[in-house]
Amino acid sequence: MSSTPSTFSISTGWTCAARRRSSASAVLKALLDGLEGPILYSEHLVGDGQEMFEHAAKLQFEGIVSKRADAPYRSDRNEGWLKIKTSQRAKFPVVGFVKDPTGVAALYLGKRKGNGLVYMGKVGTGWSRTVSNQIRKQLDTVVTPKSKLTKPIRKPKATWVEPRFVAEVEFRDITSEGLLRASSFKGLSKRN
Repeated sequence: MSSTPSTFSISTGWTCAARRRSSASAVLKALLDGLEGPILYSEHLVGDGQEMFEHAAKLQFEGIVSKRADAPYRSDRNEGWLKIKTSQRAKFPVVGFVKDPTGVAALYLGKRKGNGLVYMGKVGTGWSRTVSNQIRKQLDTVVTPKSKLTKPIRKPKATWVEPRFVAEVEFRDITSEGLLRASSFKGLSKRN
């Protein structure tokens, strides 16, 4: 997925501080008029923020940034701006884990691609010590000496498993390398 970075200020000697969005936007639009990428002017949208967020999630955008229309521009972090991140959720076969004294420190995940199984990254957060211990007990029953990934990866601390369990994972995005970004464990179940 590609994205276009956004900027909210340009060094021109003119300040947006204490100005309303409409006047600051007009100046910014005039500055950018006639320029070609990578800088784009994005029109402001007024409407239902929840609906906008749902559309952003469907399009697999990272999230939305919004500003109170009546708030002045300021260079510091303030309550006039909100950054609301979307997340995705999916199930991935567990292909290995990193041992922890009381359970697991991380799970290595895969994804079915044709007849193969490709590496999708790892998840190392989202469970309690009790859940970590339960995961370890389940995975210990399917340990195998070799990785079941179509293209093996080098993970010296990995304990490989038969992909008989799937982890439900919440994540922000999939990187250009095909790996999960900002993943968090939500549950484990046995494959049917």
